[in-house]
Amino acid sequence: MAAARGFATPLNVRLLRRTDVALVNGKNGVVLEVRGKKRRSLAEGIVKCCCSEIRRVSGSGKSVEKFEDRRFDPNKSSNYRGMAPAMPFASSQSRFVSKQEKFFFRCTPRNSGPQSRDSPPKRDTGIANEKDWGISLLNENVNESGTNEDGSTWFRESGEDLGDNGYRCRWTRMGGQSHDGTSEWKETWWEKSDWTGYKELGVEKSGRNGEGDSWWETWREVLHQDEWSNLARIERSAQKQAKSGTENAGWYENWWEKYDAKGWTEKGAQKYGRLNEQSWWEKWGEHYDGRGSVLKWTDKWAETELGTKWGDKWEEKFFASIGSRQGETWHVSPSAERWSRTWGEEHFGNGKVHKYGKSTTGESWDIVVDEETYYEAEPHYGWADVVGDSTQLLSIQPRERPPGVFPNIDFGTAPPPAEEPPESSFSQG
Repeated sequence: MAAARGFATPLNVRLLRRTDVALVNGKNGVVLEVRGKKRRSLAEGIVKCCCSEIRRVSGSGKSVEKFEDRRFDPNKSSNYRGMAPAMPFASSQSRFVSKQEKFFFRCTPRNSGPQSRDSPPKRDTGIANEKDWGISLLNENVNESGTNEDGSTWFRESGEDLGDNGYRCRWTRMGGQSHDGTSEWKETWWEKSDWTGYKELGVEKSGRNGEGDSWWETWREVLHQDEWSNLARIERSAQKQAKSGTENAGWYENWWEKYDAKGWTEKGAQKYGRLNEQSWWEKWGEHYDGRGSVLKWTDKWAETELGTKWGDKWEEKFFASIGSRQGETWHVSPSAERWSRTWGEEHFGNGKVHKYGKSTTGESWDIVVDEETYYEAEPHYGWADVVGDSTQLLSIQPRERPPGVFPNIDFGTAPPPAEEPPESSFSQG
């Protein structure tokens, strides 16, 4: 329950300006003060319908990672995100997803049932911003249903759940089904809050279509105060899953981002999928401590039913222009013959870089070159950006707290362990 996430004092978030952010100790708790950084714009499309205008999801999140091929050259600097494997990975776009790339809205009169969203999520689109979801909770309890002119049915309901420590969850559920029952969709929106200052905004959607394709997706963003550092923190996450009904294909993705008011940032993803005879997996992570230290890593691999396997991985650590990079590219044939190439770089912070490596085919190198060290000491999307893009989360109003009643704080006995991606629960066959 949200009430278990404690604050020493209630968290009061006030958005002053949308740009660079400083942390201010306010009279009633923590205040987010925003100053001086350029705002990122969001594109939003409009779908024209014969009955009304319907806003459409723009389709991409802020956390999309771009992968570039990496070819070894000891005299050139390294592209650290995404080495090229010995064999290409499966296409980043699943074939069955391409049949429905956009939301398809039924043209229905105003004030009728909710619009149908009967298409699967897209791969490699990261974590969307709250504006992309268009969450609009009803202010009253609703329980209604109906039938459209084409015979499809719909329902919509909303309510409010209350609990201890000022806990409140406002929610809206909606969905529909085709006239023959071969396709259906469901979507739930919610916002949660309590007297500790905890706030949460979320969405869950699922569906299936007449071709047998099925999917599930959830998105969530949370504001809370870290029990051990006493800093405001915003966390965002998204999980997506889709499976084809006509071929042996499916995929799953889990994305997460965490930010605090002093620049500490953690991002990561876990992905896996299958397309007929080929399966693939990928994990990556980024960690910025807010003081100039950065750790990044990627591990991806794939295999076929014939026994061929291939992949690559790399890691980099830097602080004050001093650090290292290392990685491996590998391939295993159906006859279990293995090939690999390992490489590494040591950056000394004085314009000198030690490059070394070897392969199972006899390649080797060990040189020192004059080379400028480049790395990202700060995330391209950080605390100021996530605060500016979380206005709906920050505007959630908790229940009024009676005089003399204080939040129940539970700090536990130790700091929470680092979050690891969950084990696969998705059937790939």
